[in-house]
Amino acid sequence: MPPEKKLLDQVREALRIKHYAYRTEQSYVQWIKRFIFFHDKRHPREMGMPEIRAFLAHLAVEEHVAASTQTQALSALLFLYREVLRQELDPLDLEAIRARKPKRLPTVLTKAEVQRVLDQMSGVQHLIARLLYGSGLRLMECMRLRVKDVDFEYLEIIVRDGKGAQDRVTMLPTSLVEPLRIHLLQVQQIHEQDLERGYGCVFLPDALARKYPNACREWGWQYVFPATHIAQDPRSEELRRHHLHESSVQKAVRAAAQSAGLAKQVTPHTFRHCFATHLLESGYDIRTVQELLGHKDVKTTMIYTHVLNRGGLAVRSPLDT
Repeated sequence: MPPEKKLLDQVREALRIKHYAYRTEQSYVQWIKRFIFFHDKRHPREMGMPEIRAFLAHLAVEEHVAASTQTQALSALLFLYREVLRQELDPLDLEAIRARKPKRLPTVLTKAEVQRVLDQMSGVQHLIARLLYGSGLRLMECMRLRVKDVDFEYLEIIVRDGKGAQDRVTMLPTSLVEPLRIHLLQVQQIHEQDLERGYGCVFLPDALARKYPNACREWGWQYVFPATHIAQDPRSEELRRHHLHESSVQKAVRAAAQSAGLAKQVTPHTFRHCFATHLLESGYDIRTVQELLGHKDVKTTMIYTHVLNRGGLAVRSPLDT
């Protein structure tokens, strides 16, 4: 009989069976390790709600973590107990220790301020920032964008497996068609060079790699914004070219906002807030904006404005107005 797998290996396996993202896997494993070390390396099976409560209290009181961070830690521990250890925790106790998420208004720039930030950027990061603002994409949605999901004829971008594992369609600004075409020609050259060197196989979701063994090398499946170097996949350990790391965009946007002289806290996600706000200011219906953003509930979209039901118009990107 084979020996029982280590606890963290069991956690990783359970996360992969349920198709959790790799970033989530990394985060959950780290929180579980911190929980175990906080309680002097006791096995979680020997612990329960009192220990979970003590750990979360330590995060809130001693480490002053945000409510969202505390909630993430709790989610990791809930997954551990429910999906790996098969122990159900008291829902009333869970509700009592769940952090209350504060309601915060998003940072929104004027159109002139957006342009000032964009004017300070160049290269691929400039193109990405324009796409974030012009299409309302989340940063990781943009990073994971595949060539086949950019439709130049219909001026559409298909977002696959977005937040909540949902697909949606958003606009492709007409002013980005030519820059994107030129960019993709350069990306295609890189892909062809990778193929000549024996690489060129990109990561495919779910079981597609097994069903279609050659699909990973096809042009349509390549990332629109590939990484500058080939690296080892942390799960399969294969050498491949992944998408561009989001930190390069975050740093570029932060530097651009500082160079533009803005006092506001500007991140790549700020462009998505501006996309929604500027569309609503232009009179587009909030339900249409909700669909473009991929929000499940219109209440999430309503944070951008108090003006509702302005009427349905043919939507144009704020980048093109």
